[in-house]
Amino acid sequence: MGKRKSRAKPPPKKRMDKLDTVFCCPFCNHGSSVECHIDMKNLIGEASCRICLESFSTTVTALTEPIDIYSEWIDECERVNNPEDDGA
Repeated sequence: MGKRKSRAKPPPKKRMDKLDTVFCCPFCNHGSSVECHIDMKNLIGEASCRICLESFSTTVTALTEPIDIYSEWIDECERVNNPEDDGA
């Protein structure tokens, strides 16, 4: 009688790295001063600086993470600072 072939164990799943929840302020450039809060009840996300008290609010979905709110804030700052030339 032969030995039964054993089934190979599946490889362990890779752990996802945690994303940041505190960021550098785009106005005062103070590191780790911007905190993002997500209110899923009202579907509002807010990023605010503890140093210069600047803040940004946006709508969120179930998949929104704090980095998404901060990225939208940075994109909005760039859009305001670099307006498109309409009068070509």
